[in-house]
Amino acid sequence: MRKRFMQLAAAVLAVCLTIPSAGAITTNRNGQVMIRVGLASSNAHVPTGELEAAHLENNDGYGAGYRFGYYDDSRNFVELARTDSSSTQVAVLKTENLYYGYSSALGKNTYSASISSNILVGCYHVQIPGSFSSYDGAKAEAAKYNNGFVAWINGAYQVRAGAYGSRADAEAAQRELGQGTIVGTSAYGMSVVATGTNRVLFQYDGGESGRLAIQPDVTGARETQTWFSGYKYRGGFQYHRRTGGNLTVVNMVELEDYVNGVICYEMGREWPLEALKTQAVCARTYVLKNLNKHNSYGFDICTTSSCQVYHGMGSQRADYGPSQVSMQAVDQTAGLVATYQGRMAEMFYSSSFGGASENASNIWGTDTASEHPYLRGVEDPYEADLNAFNDFSPWTVSYTSAQLSQRLQSYGLGTGNAIDRLELTYSELGNVIKVVVRWANGQTNTISASNIRSRLGLNSIRFTVNGAGTSGTSVPAAPSSDVYINGGAGSLDGKYTISGTGAVSQVGEESYAISGTGAVSVIGASGSGQNSGGSAAQPDQGVVTVSGNSYTFNGGGWGHQVGMSQYGANAMARRGFTFDKIVTFYFPGTQITHY
Repeated sequence: MRKRFMQLAAAVLAVCLTIPSAGAITTNRNGQVMIRVGLASSNAHVPTGELEAAHLENNDGYGAGYRFGYYDDSRNFVELARTDSSSTQVAVLKTENLYYGYSSALGKNTYSASISSNILVGCYHVQIPGSFSSYDGAKAEAAKYNNGFVAWINGAYQVRAGAYGSRADAEAAQRELGQGTIVGTSAYGMSVVATGTNRVLFQYDGGESGRLAIQPDVTGARETQTWFSGYKYRGGFQYHRRTGGNLTVVNMVELEDYVNGVICYEMGREWPLEALKTQAVCARTYVLKNLNKHNSYGFDICTTSSCQVYHGMGSQRADYGPSQVSMQAVDQTAGLVATYQGRMAEMFYSSSFGGASENASNIWGTDTASEHPYLRGVEDPYEADLNAFNDFSPWTVSYTSAQLSQRLQSYGLGTGNAIDRLELTYSELGNVIKVVVRWANGQTNTISASNIRSRLGLNSIRFTVNGAGTSGTSVPAAPSSDVYINGGAGSLDGKYTISGTGAVSQVGEESYAISGTGAVSVIGASGSGQNSGGSAAQPDQGVVTVSGNSYTFNGGGWGHQVGMSQYGANAMARRGFTFDKIVTFYFPGTQITHY
């Protein structure tokens, strides 16, 4: 087993005894933090683009009918209108001429300008004279007309009739009624219709800043789950026409319901409870730290790994979505976040690291010296326990010299010449933090750590090339119980540290050391670190030069190498670590507290 050399400068294990407030977070009238999740948007990180029509369907047993309105500045739902409980499917349409039918492009029935059918929801209406102070008064008047409906236009109720495809058709209806004026909406208007029909249930136009909200259920059900685009979601929905075009769709969901809709997709839904609790703390901290991340698009957070993967309460598959243990993890950590010196921490995580995470400063340029010291890399002796179950530890990617040259040139590197050699710079933790490509014509290109995976087509930055630069170990060796402190060897028994406040405590298995270069590692971790699935060879630090007719990359891990390893958290949970110990192992110096 390897011995670990380190220097402890008086006290590197200072503990904050108290934490100030993490900062004000707006809650609604029920004391809930509401998260806006982008479900359909022109934002590049949302798979579903803006829509001509957006469909909702009540999930059987989880409420019936719909309420229409808007969310105020504190994200409280304000009701303007409602259906009865018999309405189970509705569609929100932009106020242009749209036809209902089968869309071959989308593979389903929907409303679109490109569909030809006899079911038309037109953009011309007859406005009935009169002013109305309440929805009930407007609804009673609308009921006098076969195709009457209530509209909320710039803050006032109106009654309108019909949805005609041309002004001429609307004028004909006006003459038949003997009253009214021909109206439409602005480029930001939206109509809610009963799916499959041209019957308008409600119309909304609040101008450029207007946001239509739909809250499922008029029956008082305790929990709603509503189908949208193949997934079922808790909470409500918000719609707007961001540039006067198609619809942006947002899920308005309570914080803990959002976390339930994340951790089962970011981790295995049946993973150990303590691992899922760790993921819940990370997910909750991340979203609260990143509220308004995509505010210019009308939501806080996206649904992909660019933010956090989110699919609500799942799909038609019984084995997809939150499980009993994942929901238990959210419930048992409700309100808990990771903080550093009283501020919400920046939480990053990915699938696995192959033996060690990396200083964020070496990858993204993040200030890990003073601003975010908890984003320093740590050696991970636990993750290898699960290599037999992790498809990305180890991994191998091979290229001929010509293939690698062609790949790099596709990114604008080189000028059609062959690669002469690669120069790899390894960090103290054994991750590749820079690659210099030297071409046969004397040109050079430098690939930064943040671009290494994409440029070279690799799963992580923890790898060797053609076997060069390895230490010869086949698995990440677990640290021994002996440590070297200022040149002297010994066990942890009888060793004490003094915190910044002067408190004296015995060194234990939860202790960490920071080397002279800033690398953070656990002191005296127990366990063998052995696994039956093999592991990537562990590289040394320094600069390694590789050349040849072929380049074989042998590595471990999958992801950006910063923060928490999800497989490592799984392995630690199996060894008996609790979620708070897992969080502070991967984010040294952080504390768990309520937001």
